[in-house]
Amino acid sequence: MDEESQLIEPQDQSCWATLPDVCLRRVFWWLGDRDRSRAALVCRKWNQMMYSADLWRYRTITFSGRPSRVHASEFESALWYVKKFGRYLEHLEIKFMNPYNALLTKKFQVTMRGLLSCLGKSNSRLKSLSIQHLELDRLVWRHSIKSSFIKSLTFFLKKMGKHLDYLNLKGARVTVEQGCHVLNSLSYLRNESMASELNIEDFFSHHLAVYSSSEFNKTMSTFRNLVSLTLNYNCISDELLEDLCENNSSTLRTINIKCHVHDPHGQVIWGMSWAKLARHTTNLKVNFFFERVMKYERLVRILLQEIPIRSISLRSCYFSDPDWSMRPTLLDLLPTFRHTLQKLTFEFNNNHESLDEELHLLILSCRKLFYFKIWAFLDVNFVERILKSQEEGQCALRTLKVRIYTNRYETNEEDRTLREIYRRFRKLINSELNYFVIAYPMM
Repeated sequence: MDEESQLIEPQDQSCWATLPDVCLRRVFWWLGDRDRSRAALVCRKWNQMMYSADLWRYRTITFSGRPSRVHASEFESALWYVKKFGRYLEHLEIKFMNPYNALLTKKFQVTMRGLLSCLGKSNSRLKSLSIQHLELDRLVWRHSIKSSFIKSLTFFLKKMGKHLDYLNLKGARVTVEQGCHVLNSLSYLRNESMASELNIEDFFSHHLAVYSSSEFNKTMSTFRNLVSLTLNYNCISDELLEDLCENNSSTLRTINIKCHVHDPHGQVIWGMSWAKLARHTTNLKVNFFFERVMKYERLVRILLQEIPIRSISLRSCYFSDPDWSMRPTLLDLLPTFRHTLQKLTFEFNNNHESLDEELHLLILSCRKLFYFKIWAFLDVNFVERILKSQEEGQCALRTLKVRIYTNRYETNEEDRTLREIYRRFRKLINSELNYFVIAYPMM
């Protein structure tokens, strides 16, 4: 007797028998794969529900990067899923968590080759693909394994590129030649890609001056429908900005730029290139994320006044230099963008200088600023000053997150003062702010 003939119909008196399909699908949506398979054996209706396309449009497949019996079936179950339900997929995310050795990267590569091959044959509706943090420049990725994986991915993108709207390859860490080969596959046979969102942050390995590569600029000129672009500053050049202006001016809305201390960022970009791009795009917003690039001399070369900057994040990762000062950046550079800045995130070690007054003035000058987050050495009363300004309508914050560094193990005194400040401004905080403030020993 086959499996379907064994299925029975629920009794009429059961409430499950009359449950609308939309409700039943919602129940199945919350179940894991194993529970869905078991539920599908209850009756014919539930079995049909198991194969509803709505249940399988979104999928995150996670592979553990460490050898374990518990995770031994991850590779097999991923292939099983794609073979059975891959044709319904519209949004796929792949995670490979910190591979431990070359054996696991080989297993991942073989699994991905089968997975992408099967998906390429059965699926015609995939809209978004995310494969993040592969770090292919690590030693656990042998040359042959890396090459085979890139070959499989490239072949897959050639077949699916015409459907893909979103591609995220953040953290792949490949060479310029390999990266351009992968990105060019999106425009295979058509000489243009219609993807609207592209994330290539940390896509290329550290230390590469991608901006000087004519092949990269040629590759980026194939994108004709970008709405959002995320990349590193070592990819930015006048040529890239010109291409974006020429090919994506009617669609481009957001550019996210990461600048890392280990990435080359000494190239000269003309302000007129940024001005032209901003002039030809509608409501372009540029977001900058700086990792350990903190000195004023470096920042002023990058943050040109012609850039329509929406947000700036400055993170020092506990970098400390007695000769370094944050004051010129706060007083002279950042106020240049007071008419466009909406988000500010700071994390730095300013143990050698007090910046409470400068930070307060910056917040007051940025009238569109609605998000402010800072981890730094501050006086506890800095929070009270910000809340007082908010109460008086001098600023329009909706999020205030502050971690106050101290040089003491105990923060009892700071905690007591913060509780008093909260009680005084409780009504304001509860009605207007996403508020988080804490004192933190920095020892």
